[in-house]
Amino acid sequence: MELNHPHRDEALEELKRAKVVAVVGISPKRERPSYYVSERLISRGKHRVYFVNPRYAGMEILKIKVLPSLKDVPEKIDIVNVFRNPAHAEGVIKEALEVGARCVWFQPGAENLEVIQRYKDKIKIIYDACIGVEAGYL
Repeated sequence: MELNHPHRDEALEELKRAKVVAVVGISPKRERPSYYVSERLISRGKHRVYFVNPRYAGMEILKIKVLPSLKDVPEKIDIVNVFRNPAHAEGVIKEALEVGARCVWFQPGAENLEVIQRYKDKIKIIYDACIGVEAGYL
């Protein structure tokens, strides 16, 4: 019997449509989910991936130069993939709206349901699904 993930179909379809993914909260530490999930997404070769983290701006992680903010991504962002503390959710959504991103995807543990409720009619929001798991279906 297959378990039916509540967002799997929607999340997978969003990932299939996306060309550009900006990962917010990337870490150079291999043991961090932002690192190994991004590594899996990149390995699929289906997206142009940008990393955003002001702490590591200018550093290369997985051969990708880290940018200080979403505003520094040089093309339209389809998915803002978030690996941040839920306390930062609103700031990430606001910046995603400013740059015209299509979707904000909160990785498990990064979501803030109160903030999601407040912004759900302003931008597509995915949560409770791991982009690395969904990338496995591509």
